[in-house]
Amino acid sequence: MYYYRYDNPEVSCCYKYLMFSYNIIFWLAGVAFIAAGFWAWSEKGILSDLTKINQLNGFDPVWLVLAVGTVMFILGFAGCVGALRENICLLKFFSGVIGFIFFLELTVAILAVVFQSQVRGWLNKFFLTNITEYRKDIDLQNLIDSLQRMNHCCGAQDPDDWELNNYFSCNNTHRSRERCGVPFSCCISDPAESVVNTQCGYDVRSKPQKWVDHIYIKGCIAALEDWLPRNLYTVAIVFIVISLLQMVGIYLARVLIADIEKAKFSY
Repeated sequence: MYYYRYDNPEVSCCYKYLMFSYNIIFWLAGVAFIAAGFWAWSEKGILSDLTKINQLNGFDPVWLVLAVGTVMFILGFAGCVGALRENICLLKFFSGVIGFIFFLELTVAILAVVFQSQVRGWLNKFFLTNITEYRKDIDLQNLIDSLQRMNHCCGAQDPDDWELNNYFSCNNTHRSRERCGVPFSCCISDPAESVVNTQCGYDVRSKPQKWVDHIYIKGCIAALEDWLPRNLYTVAIVFIVISLLQMVGIYLARVLIADIEKAKFSY
């Protein structure tokens, strides 16, 4: 009986299925994000009337969810198919995009540190723009309310920023019940109350001397500046973990590409 020994190298099954498993998570997460985005749009009636997409001048959080979901879906698909089919082009696309995203994250972080005053001005303008659109989109409304409640803040710089919103403006030409007030998320909550009082901000700005007793007077930009130094280690750990996951993906893709090329050119 004769035995044949094959000297040609083969693609490592270990790296191949590690790459597949790594990317199937990306792909499933992308599908979940996209599904959540379209569900949110359906709840707002946008899918039945696509003209509503451009009616909001502020930031629609659904766009961010859909963008993240789309990128994760494409990368997950490219990584999964590239690993299973041993497709070098798809694997190079995957590692290249992941590398570009990592470089982009690093660049944004460095620029944010170097140009702190410009970033602060941009954030202030961004927040004020979204204050004016507060009542026009339920997702934007929930995002601002969550931000104000979690950080114990109100407005961009102070509660008077809510004068920019037509519903909360002190202008005598409109009769909104919320006139000269602030959203309930600006109110100092009572731990003894189990039900949220959504009317707690009514008429508050007409009596500035009572602000300290009823609402948060710190702006959200200042609150964010205070939050970052206190949670610097947490932010750093999150950034490091995300970076390591990206590096693992790039490493697996490059090793798999090298194995495929060796197997391909050895025949």
